Amino acid sequence: MVLIADSGSTKCDWIVYENKEKQPLRIRTKGLNPAILSKKALQKIITENSKLSKHKDKITSVCFFGAGCGTKKNQDKIKHILNAFFENSKSIVREDIMAAVWATTNEPAVVCILGTGSNCCYFDGEKTHSKIPSLGYVVMDEGSGNYFGKRLLRGYFYKKMPKELRLSFGATFNVKEKKVVDKLYKSATPNKYLAEFAKFMFENEEHPYIAKLLAKGMAKFIENHVLQYREELKTVPLHFVGSIAYHGKDVINSELSKKGLLATSFVRRPMENLIHHLREDNFHIEL
Repeated sequence: MVLIADSGSTKCDWIVYENKEKQPLRIRTKGLNPAILSKKALQKIITENSKLSKHKDKITSVCFFGAGCGTKKNQDKIKHILNAFFENSKSIVREDIMAAVWATTNEPAVVCILGTGSNCCYFDGEKTHSKIPSLGYVVMDEGSGNYFGKRLLRGYFYKKMPKELRLSFGATFNVKEKKVVDKLYKSATPNKYLAEFAKFMFENEEHPYIAKLLAKGMAKFIENHVLQYREELKTVPLHFVGSIAYHGKDVINSELSKKGLLATSFVRRPMENLIHHLREDNFHIEL
C-alpha cells in the first residue's frame, strides 16, 4: 500500500492507495507543518488518528508533501516521525509546491499555491526552481488566507471596515481583544488562525471594501511572486492550486490580465489530481 499526504498548515489530506481497482481510502487530519509545530505535536496528530493506525503496518511507501518542508532539517523531522510510525515503509518528504506541480502538470510551467500560505515556483519538467525564498506568514505570504486574515482584523480594529461589514464580522467571529491576542501570540499555529477569517472575505466578495482588499492582495502576489518568472511565462503556462486561488480565480485572472497574463488552470485540492495520476500510472514514487 502507498500512503500519500498533502499537508498545509491548516489541514492534511491523506490517501491510502492499494491499486486502481480499489477506491483509495481518504483521511483528513490537522495540518503538519514542521516549521511551526514541535515534534511531539506532529507525532500526536499522526498517532492519534485511528484510520492511519489501522493501516500503518500495511503501508510500504509514504510520500509526504508539506508546507514548511522546504529545508532538509524539516524534511528529516517529518521523515523520522513517519518512519517510526509506519515501521514497514520507506518515505520521502517534499515541499508542498511539488504536490501542486504534480497535480497540475508534467510539462514545464509556473505553479502557484494560494492556501493558508502562498508560494510560487518554476517547474522545468523535472525539478522546481524558486527565485525567492518563502519566509512565511510574518514577512511574505501575499494573497494567502493568513495575509487576508491580517487585513480583515486590521480593518475591524482600526474601524476602517464599513459599519455593516464590521457588525457582521463581529457577529461571525470571537474578536474580543484577549481572544485575538492569545490566538496570535500564544497559539502554535497563528497563521492557521488568521486564515480562518478568509471565508468571510469570499462570503462578502461583492462588497466594494472586500473587492478592493481582494484585488490588492492578488495584485501584490502577482507583482512579488508571479512576475519573478516573467521570462519563463513567455513560453510556459501558469497554474494555481489551493482554496484561496480556487475561490479567488476571477479576481486573479482580472489582475493577471493587467500584466498580459492568464492562468491555465485552478485546482482546489491537489489530492484529487494525484489520485487520478495514480490510477493512470502517471505518478511514480521514487524512494
